[in-house]
Amino acid sequence: MKKIVHECHYALYDFDELSAADQNLITQACEATTRSYSPYSHFGVGAAALLDDGTIVTGSNQENAAFPSGLCAERTTLFYANSQHPDKAVVALAVAARDTNGLTRTPTPPCGACRQVILETETRFSHPIRILLYGTDGTYVVDGGIKELLPLVFTGDFLK
Repeated sequence: MKKIVHECHYALYDFDELSAADQNLITQACEATTRSYSPYSHFGVGAAALLDDGTIVTGSNQENAAFPSGLCAERTTLFYANSQHPDKAVVALAVAARDTNGLTRTPTPPCGACRQVILETETRFSHPIRILLYGTDGTYVVDGGIKELLPLVFTGDFLK
């Protein structure tokens, strides 16, 4: 037997330690949480994607009484970015969440399905996406792309 260890590398920043561009992207993700349709979970998530031309696209989670027919903020944002700006790579993605008490203290990571969509977006443009996960107690910054958060990735190569 051979034991293999996967390490996740990220940094923890206070909001004021981030660049103005990162602060702006996070602020837009926080604003997107207010546009969430989350009457069942009361957990609004917002995302903001920075495209390679400087355009910022935002989205929020959209729930449905027939679970799991809703869609997460990350996928809403990336699908919109890819459909409206098909030739623009996503270079950064900020995610924020709020519950009934306001913005969450702890950063909220993307679910498995969203991680897979982030991977597909990275693969599509041959470009890693910088991921910023915001919480009022600090922001996780993942510079290495989604493979830092999604070990043993499933790609289109398996379908050949």
